[in-house]
Amino acid sequence: MDVLYFPDGLGGRIGYMSEGFTLYGSLSVRENLDFFADLYKVPESEREKRIGDLLRFTRLEKAGKRRAENLSGGMKKKLALACALTYSPQVLFLDEPTTGVDPVSRRDFWLLLNDFLEQGITVFVSTPYMDEAERFHRVAFMHQGRITACDAPAALRSSLNGEMLDLLAKPQTEAVQYLRLHPRASHVQVFGERLHVLVENQKQDLPVLTSDLSKQGVHLSDIHNATPSLEDVFVALLEKQIMSREQHSIVDDLSSIANRQYANIAVSVSDLTKTFGDFTAVNNISFRVKEGEIFGFLGPNGSGKTTTIRMLCGLLPPTSGTGMVAGRDILTQQSAIKPEIGYMSQKFSLYNDLTVEENLDFYAGVYGLTNSHLTSRKRWALEMAGLSGRERAMTRDLSGGWKQRLALGCSILHEPSILFLDEPTSGVDPISRRAFWDLIFGLSSRGVTIFVTTHYMDEAEHCNTLGLIYNGRMIAQGSPADLRSNMQIGQMLEIISPQPLRALRDVKEMDGVLSAGLFGDRVHVLVEDAKRLTRDIGSALASNGLSSRSITPIPFSLEDLFVTLIETEENRRNNHVQ
Repeated sequence: MDVLYFPDGLGGRIGYMSEGFTLYGSLSVRENLDFFADLYKVPESEREKRIGDLLRFTRLEKAGKRRAENLSGGMKKKLALACALTYSPQVLFLDEPTTGVDPVSRRDFWLLLNDFLEQGITVFVSTPYMDEAERFHRVAFMHQGRITACDAPAALRSSLNGEMLDLLAKPQTEAVQYLRLHPRASHVQVFGERLHVLVENQKQDLPVLTSDLSKQGVHLSDIHNATPSLEDVFVALLEKQIMSREQHSIVDDLSSIANRQYANIAVSVSDLTKTFGDFTAVNNISFRVKEGEIFGFLGPNGSGKTTTIRMLCGLLPPTSGTGMVAGRDILTQQSAIKPEIGYMSQKFSLYNDLTVEENLDFYAGVYGLTNSHLTSRKRWALEMAGLSGRERAMTRDLSGGWKQRLALGCSILHEPSILFLDEPTSGVDPISRRAFWDLIFGLSSRGVTIFVTTHYMDEAEHCNTLGLIYNGRMIAQGSPADLRSNMQIGQMLEIISPQPLRALRDVKEMDGVLSAGLFGDRVHVLVEDAKRLTRDIGSALASNGLSSRSITPIPFSLEDLFVTLIETEENRRNNHVQ
């Protein structure tokens, strides 16, 4: 059908979920779903089952009577996705459907999407998550309105010239700096605690890299070949164009931050609780964040992360409990806290109808910056954001990455000692996301305390300490390494199969399988007995006509850990209710 000449013919044949999505705030969750089911003329015989499935996968069963306007940002996203899936179109267009959605719900989404594929529905998805792109039949990379590459994921991965090395480097920050300047390393990226480094020839280049970095006090270890990911390919294709145009750095203008002292504890919380009527958003949580530390605050959508940040910033009074931020009491000294902190919300808090410079001027006025200090701070923010020379550009015309860095610049114009970042990289492309974390590392190395929420588990690897909150309760705390080493529930197997979704369905209900989920284009299976289940899974797949390239034990990734802890807590709660 030619949509240019006969667009009306698409009626009833396509489904579409826009990035900005449309919900009716005055309607409840269930009423929104019923409205879209009416709009799409979903038969009554199918409606209850479809809506029930959607509520379960989005984990909104208990929120059915809540008004949409009272949901968290992530919960609104999941409701909008559910509304788009209330009927089965021929072609389904999803514009970043899982951006800002937690890993547990993202895994559930892909299981549901596979049901649509098995019904013969064509799905067209845009996403900033490269692990999701690994699952597509075909992938197109776009930059500045042009398709730079389009092929099956395996073909795109094989197009990357050279050899990809996966290694440990300590100290990591210095290693990244030296490697990115080294002529033998053309592509250096951080993947959690490990680095991916692209070289032309491993035998020739690796000894040189090892020797040169050793002279700089950097030690490389646990080096082996790695299969390039789609993110590696995407970044390698575009980083030269983008980085050359958007090169930025943090200038050494943060000395006043490094000299501040707050008894080595920047944030301290004890038994903090916040209720809204009969709903408990934050339930008796306690934690500490050290000066200069990067503290990652993780949890599913609606678990209480943003509410906690708003209490710490003095924007929302707690119901009970105590807290200190930058040496100030969050109960009695809210006005004294605000000059000491920077806060970057999920929506970036920029004014689209103002220019770049006008946004900076506005926030400078809020923070009371004047005269020469204002001039130097604006120059610093523009250089940091890579926006020097674009002062008069309208903010609405900036790319997501530039908006992100401008918002960061606005939030730290006044040189705060503590920076709160609420999902700062949600929906931002991989290159801008990596560049943003380079800025965060720079701030942290200069003494700024970073408190960040994120749904990207590779970003969580960058944090010194993690806190995992679920339904308002803190259920785990510690460094990424400590959390993994303390994991006492089962063993993890990884299945590589040409049909990962089918493989997942076949193994999920097997005896001895505790849980299973997609991880990129692979299946991760939590089992009681790895040796026995490796054999049983191979036999089960073969009997169903599925091949497996490999079934191997692997260490827990942070995403595996996150999902397992959440599922364990859900099972505990469900058993308690029963």
